[in-house]
Amino acid sequence: MRRLWPTSLPGQIALLVAVALFVAQALNFGLLLRERRAFRFAEITLPAVTRLIDAAERRVPRAGQPGVPLRDRMRGVRLVTDRVPTMRGDPETDVESAIRSGFAEAGIPVGRIAAHIRPIDEEEIRARGVGGRRAERLRRMGAVLDSAVELPGRGWLVSHTPWPMAERGLLWQSLAQTFILYVIVLLPVLWIGRRIAKPLRRLAGAARAFHPARPLPAIEPQGPQDVRLLIAAFTDLGQRVNAMVDEKDRMLGAIGHDLRTPLAALRVRIESVEDDTDRARMAETIDEMNATLDDILSLARLGRPSEPATDVDVAALVDAVVEDFRDLGHDVDFVEAARVPLHLRQNLMRRAVRNLIENAIKYGGGSAEVRIETGLQAVAITVADRGPGIPPDRMELVFDPFTRLETSRNRGTGGIGLGLALARAIVRDAGGEILLANRDGGGLNATIRLLR
Repeated sequence: MRRLWPTSLPGQIALLVAVALFVAQALNFGLLLRERRAFRFAEITLPAVTRLIDAAERRVPRAGQPGVPLRDRMRGVRLVTDRVPTMRGDPETDVESAIRSGFAEAGIPVGRIAAHIRPIDEEEIRARGVGGRRAERLRRMGAVLDSAVELPGRGWLVSHTPWPMAERGLLWQSLAQTFILYVIVLLPVLWIGRRIAKPLRRLAGAARAFHPARPLPAIEPQGPQDVRLLIAAFTDLGQRVNAMVDEKDRMLGAIGHDLRTPLAALRVRIESVEDDTDRARMAETIDEMNATLDDILSLARLGRPSEPATDVDVAALVDAVVEDFRDLGHDVDFVEAARVPLHLRQNLMRRAVRNLIENAIKYGGGSAEVRIETGLQAVAITVADRGPGIPPDRMELVFDPFTRLETSRNRGTGGIGLGLALARAIVRDAGGEILLANRDGGGLNATIRLLR
């Protein structure tokens, strides 16, 4: 059913109009059919019943006997006494009810009543000797109403009346009218619907392309007044969002400056501390605060990074990060890979890879394995460890800022819970995704998947 329902605005408008036209034509056909049947009852059925009643009162002789003109044989009434008349065609219960009611009102007792409609052909017209206007009328009518009324003890009154087949012509006429209405109405509706949907499609494209790091695309208000108001509202919304992001960047810059200045002053003052252990702990605390501040500011500013995207060799970038960890004495294995150029922000992606390797070293026993897999559509950077892994119900939770699986307050073992959140934000900004999966035998695979 969903496949038949159009998804576009012009298609849905056209379908609704088509359904409305069909319902209107169906109602019109029903009213016309009812009117035709009422007209046929008044013009044909009632006269036929009147002739039968009149014949019963006068005891009409058989057809062909004196008193029954030859020209009236097709529509006259005759009395059949030697047999039960054979009826062909489809029974017409309404006519039978009308005949019975008419005879009851006239006070004439009757037995069985039969009324059948059958088509008439040219051979029957010629066999009955009908010609002229009456034959033409029979051809135009297309059918004959055969009526038979049993008069107890006297026989059967039989009559033949031309019967119009109006339903067929009315049906084809209504179908032709519906088709013409569809052509006349639906084509303009589709054209108008496309004109209405065109600015909406441009608005949808602008909404998908909107990014705080880029200027808001200009959209000229077009279409009906409601669509123009919608486009104007979207433009105002984009401007307000950009203004809020600009204000946020200015606020973050001020916060960073105001916090780094006292931290730098504290770093100078701790040099006067005589105890080496206390001085080292103070310096470590200040370094942790600076690192935390960098992570928070980087995560907050990621929506509008100052670094432009360039063509970067992913294999070389990962190799450089691995070498940095090796220089610090960490056990990090890297499987050499072929050159893989991608268009991304180099420093941000370097930080995302570094965060994953840091997590692997912290939680994977001090070592990590890094490899790059190149596919036709994507490049995967996998950082693996042999640590305890992550419970399946917390796979998505670890990406939330300030969420830590390690519950201690020690930054060296648990961090502050921004590493994975920042890495995911960086990768998603590059159009990729980070996937976590527990390894067979213990450990975790953290995979950065970037589209080529």
